[in-house]
Amino acid sequence: MLNNQKTRDMVAQAALVSGVAIALVYCILRIRFAIQAQGMVSGFGFLGRSTGWDISYSVLDYSISDTYARVILIGLLNTIFSGLLSIVGATVIGGLIGLARISPNFLLRTIGATYVNFFRNIPLILQIIFWYQIIGHLPHPRQALQVGGLLFLSNRGLYWPTLDLATWSNWTMLAIGLATIVAIALKRRTLGQANLSRRQALLIGLSAIVVIAFLGAIGQEKPIDIPQLAGLNIRGGAVLQPELCALVFAICLYGGAYIGEVVRSGFMSVRRGQTEAARSLGLKPFHIFSRIQLPLAIRAMLPSLSNQYTLVMKSTTLGIAIGFSEFFFVISTSINQSGQTLELLALLMVGFLAVNLSIGFAMNWLDRRMALKGN
Repeated sequence: MLNNQKTRDMVAQAALVSGVAIALVYCILRIRFAIQAQGMVSGFGFLGRSTGWDISYSVLDYSISDTYARVILIGLLNTIFSGLLSIVGATVIGGLIGLARISPNFLLRTIGATYVNFFRNIPLILQIIFWYQIIGHLPHPRQALQVGGLLFLSNRGLYWPTLDLATWSNWTMLAIGLATIVAIALKRRTLGQANLSRRQALLIGLSAIVVIAFLGAIGQEKPIDIPQLAGLNIRGGAVLQPELCALVFAICLYGGAYIGEVVRSGFMSVRRGQTEAARSLGLKPFHIFSRIQLPLAIRAMLPSLSNQYTLVMKSTTLGIAIGFSEFFFVISTSINQSGQTLELLALLMVGFLAVNLSIGFAMNWLDRRMALKGN
């Protein structure tokens, strides 16, 4: 029976899987015995207990009487929020630096190369602490730097106007607008305009959102919440606290250096013959860039961008150095308060695994959608 190569391979694989499973069960049993020997209680029942401690920043309402489950959720949402801001900022900076690196202008190339060599070779944690100290030395709210009475920058953070979405009517209007976009995108060929393009459908949907939001704002006394000086502080609007500002700004600058090199390599991968053929056909430089170089370069960039976005998201854990309440900070504090080390570390790994796998899945889906047919 074992003379068959396929059978021998199956037996070897089964033996390997069985050995790994036995080792895991043995380790789990030993850990459980050690926990019980120390009088500790294992399991996730502690998630329903009140924390009794506060956090510096939260995207949701939070009080010290909330449970561990809620504070862990808030930590995860803080990480996702700061990571998404960092990804957007790093992409914009990286795009500009990458274009400067391939520019025929000597000054732009020099600036791009200097930026990459400077920010890429300084440890990220050092940059985070540096910018946090810079923000801490900004003027007090009474002497805050203002831009048109709408933006305020002080040592308390960055304040800017925001829509007042506190009432149910605004949320309803926004939901209707989003539903309009989806309906137009899905039914664009059944609206009597068979030649309606996706771009036109998107513009119509965005216009519908603007109109609906405006109609919803008419009935509100204060549709836009504008920050204003009130006593010794700034009230109203949205705020990026110093810890979040320093973390996001440092990651944007650091990640932008790496993404800039990805952008540069993506454009350099476009064959010169393709641009020369477009030039010989009489296409203008802008059309050559937007319709030939950029689409081909983006296709080459996507695999590397997926890795960079994952690294940017994981870099948010360094916010613990300046006290930002991200996922790792919340888990570490919960371990010190509850003593449930293994359970909390498992939640930490599962949380980051879910977030990073979601980024990879989205980038892989985009890569497949943009892939050239036949390649």
